[in-house]
Amino acid sequence: MDLFSDEKQHFNLPNAELIYISNFLSTKEASLYFETIKKNTKWQHDDITVFGKTYKQPRLTALFGESNQPYCYSNIVMHPKPFTSTLRTIKTKVEAESKTNFNTLLINLYRDGNDSNGWHADNETELGKNPVIASLSLGEPRPFHFKHRKIKSERHKLILEHGSLLIMKGEMQHFWLHQIAKTKKKINPRINLTFRTLTKS
Repeated sequence: MDLFSDEKQHFNLPNAELIYISNFLSTKEASLYFETIKKNTKWQHDDITVFGKTYKQPRLTALFGESNQPYCYSNIVMHPKPFTSTLRTIKTKVEAESKTNFNTLLINLYRDGNDSNGWHADNETELGKNPVIASLSLGEPRPFHFKHRKIKSERHKLILEHGSLLIMKGEMQHFWLHQIAKTKKKINPRINLTFRTLTKS
């Protein structure tokens, strides 16, 4: 099945709008942002509880926002820090491309192949009915797996390149799950900036 319908790589999927731009940032620009964010971000390492067992989340995170509104997922409550000038510059670029205004940014640092993000949907109530999620990848390319909740044949994989932008829209968070899986390969760190819009609680 050919998932792409034009040069910007619009995926032809049921119950979803998915756009991938592999060269959203130049390699030089993406590398500069990667080093700046990795060095200057105060990362947190939260506990996560799954099926009654608590362990350290397999990645580091940080939350930034335009207000003090917290963001909650997987029984974790995060409180935002103000956007830095670097993050605000990136946000402006992403907003122009996605034609969406974002007020919150969740950043994930995958330190190596042991860091991951299991099957999930970004469907928290405070994101609204059909949220737009814009995901910027910096550093080591990682496979992005996504599958339809009901149509078993709709299961795909996309390599998220250094400096690429992935935009998830429409009903995708209702009908699809996605993940960044673990790998035994020795790989370098990856930073993932996920822009989103929190509605008033």
